[in-house]
Parts: sequence; structure tokens; C-alpha cells
Amino acid sequence: MNRDFAALQHPTLDLLICGGGIYGAWTAYDAALRGLKVAIVEQNDWASATSSASTKLIHGGLRYLETYDFKLVSKSLQERTRLLRIAPHRVWPLRFGVPIFARQRFNRLQLKLGLSLYDYLAHDTDPSMRHRYFNPGQFSAHFPAIKQNQLKGGFTYADAQTDDARLVLELIAGAQMAGAYCINYCQLSQILETEGKAGGAIVRDQLTGNELTIHARQIVFTTGQWLAREPPSRDWCRLAKGVHLVMPAVLDADALLLTAPADGRVFFMIPWYGMTLLGTTDTDFDIDTGPVAVEASDIDYLLAAANHYLEVPWTRSNIIGSFAGVRVFKQSLQSATSGSPSALSRDWELKTAANGVHYAIGGKITSSRQDAARIVDTVCEKLGSAAKCTTQEKLLPWAPPGNFATWFSRMTAQAAQLGIDAISAHWLLRRHGMKTPEILRQIETNAQLAQRIVPEAPLILADLLHCATNEMVVHLDDLLRRRLPLLILARLSDDQLYEIARLAADPLHWDSARVAQEISRCNVFRNQE
Repeated sequence: MNRDFAALQHPTLDLLICGGGIYGAWTAYDAALRGLKVAIVEQNDWASATSSASTKLIHGGLRYLETYDFKLVSKSLQERTRLLRIAPHRVWPLRFGVPIFARQRFNRLQLKLGLSLYDYLAHDTDPSMRHRYFNPGQFSAHFPAIKQNQLKGGFTYADAQTDDARLVLELIAGAQMAGAYCINYCQLSQILETEGKAGGAIVRDQLTGNELTIHARQIVFTTGQWLAREPPSRDWCRLAKGVHLVMPAVLDADALLLTAPADGRVFFMIPWYGMTLLGTTDTDFDIDTGPVAVEASDIDYLLAAANHYLEVPWTRSNIIGSFAGVRVFKQSLQSATSGSPSALSRDWELKTAANGVHYAIGGKITSSRQDAARIVDTVCEKLGSAAKCTTQEKLLPWAPPGNFATWFSRMTAQAAQLGIDAISAHWLLRRHGMKTPEILRQIETNAQLAQRIVPEAPLILADLLHCATNEMVVHLDDLLRRRLPLLILARLSDDQLYEIARLAADPLHWDSARVAQEISRCNVFRNQE
């Protein structure tokens, strides 16, 4: 992956995409595969906002059944099944436990009916993806971290998990391989119009300050929360903040879906990189009031919700990392008057302004591929192109061909022979898929690269250097938050951060002054989180 701002000096693009999150990435990938001349620009880093701050789930949304949003649940579940097939390295099954306690909001029969409907809407023939019931002893043995007092049993059901930032990056890599121009740290500063219709834009390189004029027949904004800043999209959006905490491991392979006693909202406890991901909150957010931040009230809410169920309660001292993101909902009369963002639909809509510019509003990471296909369908219709979507069956760019289980087993054995510990090897394969052999070859020449970057996180030195060398890293926080989520998986000391920056300096061509600058920037980033 190479960053080449000057390459944007192209005669005329079919499609210019502004916004490098999950919707922009899928749109660029899909459009490039259809043969369109495509560019995607992102004012910061790929997945630098909401698309690296999700709950890391590919799911139908069990709780949406309560609001009778069956269409959205069915759509998402079908995408879950598809992504498990076309991206087995990037999206993997994850079972969730739902405990049943005395005097809770949902009883056993209600949960049974809901989970049966969830299975039915998925149309998944795999028996391992269906729900199951456990008596109190069985459920407690499966989830020993939760309280046993008044436990009446519980269910498990299946959904899927991903690494959101890695998913975005892989799609950007795929778009670039298919011929798209992909530039991070590049801001669209002005749309150019002729007789009231958009025909291009001025873009600015955030690193050098240089500007270029791009001619584009179609323009799409997939900028998420920034849609709420400017007309006309400002009137189409409502924003909500979601906060997650990274906590010590209390789960094995399965996650938990729970309800917060304070307000009855659903929240999750999820195994993630050997830790526990706890989230999320759901509070209204005004983009004009300041940066997205984890506040004391967010932490108090999540700890209180978790401790209602945990046998051994967590305290603030247990927090390893945290992050906040902003979701965009379609604004409507109902959403404008609704008291809680939790009650709003997560569905998506494409709006087109009078000047012909398209805006993607709302949506979920799970259904983003399908929504992006509709964006490109609309663009193709405007261009008079009959090119069809191919992403529904095409393996993701880094997905191993053939039998995934066989490949995973073979690569795990190779990693073990090179001295990579089992948990780090597992995540290495998940993170890089078919790129893994490149990383293993580096370890063959330098055995020290098989070691973890820091003891507490399952990420190795060879992974760090591969990302720094090959994945369009510009700043240290790009590397340590989105290429590898190290900033939220470990409490890095100043000495550890300096040593990591020094290791990255060689492939990134940083001198000592740049290293100091990047560490300072990274510390600001950590304080915001």
C-alpha cells in the first residue's frame, strides 16, 4: 500500500469518495472492481473515527427484534453469513451467553421465542450457529465470572466478530490493487460546480499543504459524523456517542449479552485480543461541542452495569484502555423527538443533493457491504454503466483460498516452529490472512521478531515492522491504534513507547526529531482516549 497524492492528477474520475471509514472503503472496493475510475480521500487516517471504535461485531442485532425491526435484522444476518464465507480470516463466529436471572426483564420463554426468530431470520443451515439452552449449573460452568445467585439458566446464540480497523484497511488495499487511488491525510476542501451540478473538487494534502483539482463525474460523501457539520447533510443526521472499555480477561471463547440495571439497555462483554471489551454506552452527541471523549460518567455507567453481574467486581484501576466513537442515525420526525438514541433505527439511506452529490446516512458495519453496493449501483446508473456488483461472492483480498481450517492449522504450525506463542500466532493469522507468510519470512531471518512487542498484548515485533513498512502509516498513532490496537491493549510506559517509536523509525524514515514529535502526538492521542 503506497500513498501517492500526486497520482490524483488524473484526467477525469468516474467516482470520488470522501471518507475512509467502512462505508467509503467498501464503496471504493466495489466501484474499482466494476472497472470505474475511482479515488477515495480521507482527511485523517483510514478508519480513524467510528470505524475503529465499534464493538467489533458482525451481527444481526438481537435487540432490534424488540423494536420489530425484522427487515434490518434479516438483512444484517444474511450479511453475517456472507462475510463468514468470503472473509473467514477477518470475520469469525462468536457465541454469546444470555443469562436468565430471577426478576429480570425477559423470562426464559420470551428469550426462547426471540432466539428462535433470530435463527429463522438468518436462514443459516449450520447447526453450530443455532441457539442452545443451559441449566444453571451448565451456564455457570461456561461463564464462571458471573454471579450464580438467582441464576436460573441461560441461552447461547451465535453471531460473529471482526477487527474493524483491519477490515477497513484490507478493503482499501483491495481497492488500490483494483486500480483505485487511495490517499489518507487528504482533505476535500471544496466541491466544484458547473451550472449547479458538481463536477469535481479541490483536495488538499494534509502533509504538505499542496492542493489539486480533481474532475469527477460522481461524488459520494461517506464521512460519518462529519456529515452533521455542513448543509445539506446536517439536517439528515442525529449523532450518538458510544464508549468502550478494555478490561482484564474474564471470559474464555464466548461473549456475554447483558442488560444494564440502570436503564435496561443491552451491553456486551466480549473476549478481544486476550482482554475483555466492555461496551457500549449510547448518549446523544453534538459534534460542535468538542472532541469525542471518554468521560467519567461513561466509565461509571459501564462499570456499574458490569459489576451488577460479575462475581469479582472491576474498579477503575482495572481499566486497560478505552475509546469513544460517534454513530450516525437517519434524522426523522420520530428520531428528532425520541428521548433515547437506543430506540433509533440503525438502517441506512442514500441521499442525493440538488447538485448531484450523494451522501451515505446511518448504517452498520455489518450491512455496509450491501449498502455500498447500492451506492455504486446508483453511481453506475448515473454514469450509464451496466457493471454489476461482485463483492457478494468474491473472497476478500487477504482471504486464504481453499479450506480455511486447513490453512489456519498449517500456518499455526509454522508460526510455532518460529517461536511465536500460540495466542500471538492466532491473532497474527486473523490480522493478516494471506499476508502472514511475508511476516514469517522476516522472522526466519531474525528470530527476535517472533517476540511480543510488550508482554501483555498478543502482538509481535514482526507484525509491527510489517505494518510500518507496508500499510500506509503516516503517524505513530496510525500504527499503534489502527494498524495494531496496542494503545488500548496495554498501558505503555514512556520507555516502551519510545522503544516502539525507535523500532518504527527505520521503515518510516524518521529522524530523532520526528520520533520525538510522533511520541508527543501519540501522548495527546492517548490523553483524548
